[in-house]
Amino acid sequence: MTTVLALDIGGTKMAAGLVAPDGSVIAHDRVATPPGGDAETLWAAVVGLLDGLVARTGTAYDAVGIGCGGPMVWPQGLVSPLNIPGWRGFPLLDRVRERYAGDRPAAIHNDAVALAVAEHRWGAGRGLENVLGMVVSTGVGGGLVLGGRRIDGSSGNAGHVGHVVVDPDGPACPCGGRGCVEAIARGPALAAYAVSLGWTGAETGVDVAAGARAGDPACRAAFERAGRAVGIGVASAAALLDLDVVAIGGGIAQAGDLFLDPVRAAFAEHGGMGFVRRCRIVPTGTGPLAGLSGAAALVLPPDDQPT
Repeated sequence: MTTVLALDIGGTKMAAGLVAPDGSVIAHDRVATPPGGDAETLWAAVVGLLDGLVARTGTAYDAVGIGCGGPMVWPQGLVSPLNIPGWRGFPLLDRVRERYAGDRPAAIHNDAVALAVAEHRWGAGRGLENVLGMVVSTGVGGGLVLGGRRIDGSSGNAGHVGHVVVDPDGPACPCGGRGCVEAIARGPALAAYAVSLGWTGAETGVDVAAGARAGDPACRAAFERAGRAVGIGVASAAALLDLDVVAIGGGIAQAGDLFLDPVRAAFAEHGGMGFVRRCRIVPTGTGPLAGLSGAAALVLPPDDQPT
């Protein structure tokens, strides 16, 4: 039996878990990503999280898997997440390998790539060959399984659907571009748009979701706008890649139909050809801990993916 120590790092939270061979999470902890933290402050948060989980559970593990927001230099694991400015070229894989892996297998990939592998293996894409996994949270990431195999691209950054341009005259994106899906649909952008329309509640995606459920028009408009951006981006990806399914996870996606309904409506409007329309858009089948299952999927056998 292989148990994986899994780490999932995003702009808002860091999560760690122990994951079984079937992708189920045995135990997990999470902490907030230190806002504005420098490289070593962020690393200290990772150490505290992993040390705490290992000490609390006392469970032995056989491998280490890491999912982290991108971009990164892969497979070396030098990470530069757009939403974690304290890490630029940070050697995350080497640091984790040195402290936690030893002679155990260890691997890293973009968090959305890891999610796509998990969804293909255990979740919404099980039994299908062509899967786009998306994380819609502090940022918007994507990962691909095509023809049953993980797609890395020349630098390991294939699948970044969050940086498909859906509005050339739209807002500036953290990537340096303009009008990307991420510029419109990521949590901070969604909240800022609600505020611009008069929302006076707390400025987080969770609070905007609560406001939308309560009928606040600014919050509902923010979700409509974010969902439309994702739906247009997905229509483009499905036309390019002939996808079977798109599995969406992350904090914003946890709003459920409040988010997915406008995603699907925009997809239906912009996905014109029959082979595009056959693509389904669904929540992650591996659930709210999909990021940890995905990190573990990078190292769990049998692993026929390139490493």
